[in-house]
Amino acid sequence: MMENSSLPISQAIAHQIEQMILDGSLAPKQKIPSERQLSSKLGVSRSIVREALKELNGRRIVETRHGLGSFVAEIVRKPEDESPLMQLFFSHSRTLYDLYEVREQLEGQAACLAAQRGTDEDFYRITKAFNAMESADPLTNAELDHAFHRAIAEASHNAVLVHILSSLKKLLLHSVQASVSNLSHRDQFRQQIDKHHRQIYNAIISRQALWAQKAATAHVRHVCESIREIEKQEQGIIRAAIDESVND
Repeated sequence: MMENSSLPISQAIAHQIEQMILDGSLAPKQKIPSERQLSSKLGVSRSIVREALKELNGRRIVETRHGLGSFVAEIVRKPEDESPLMQLFFSHSRTLYDLYEVREQLEGQAACLAAQRGTDEDFYRITKAFNAMESADPLTNAELDHAFHRAIAEASHNAVLVHILSSLKKLLLHSVQASVSNLSHRDQFRQQIDKHHRQIYNAIISRQALWAQKAATAHVRHVCESIREIEKQEQGIIRAAIDESVND
């Protein structure tokens, strides 16, 4: 049943496409299905779909590229390299710990919601990301580690949470790289991180929401405390660069 039936049809269709963006069915920067596909899916003519996309493009929710199609806009912009926050992030380790504090709350909630709301398709993507991370070299798997956590966030189907984490992507990648660079070559820490990842994965797949939340929270807190201890003992931590073109 179509929502907002009092609206003109094109506006109602625009509203439905917005809902697909909000619930994560269409992710930021993802190509939107063709007019023909949307027409078939939504049960309206292609001209109605075209008018709806035109409206969304005018409101900058959708970006239409000539010859390529329409794409979901970045609803929440990523911090720029030259932004004050990014400059502080690389100049002071304090901001790294601030980010871990935020990750602890957001990723704990994401894991909880993923266990409750995740679909079979979500679980397939999470499993694929988990297996890729498990089989990779732990010293070079920052992007795969991040992809695992991103798949969990997307399975939460909480639009605000997904878009907040998406807006923090560059900072999150750097924080994951920090954990890989400082902890993965130390057997004790790596084994604990691997254990946490398995706990998070198993809790979500078995739909144990509280366990998933506790495991994800404990994981981020453990990484934060471990890096803090290394910095204290060794008077510094590794802040390695990452290839930011990966997963863009």
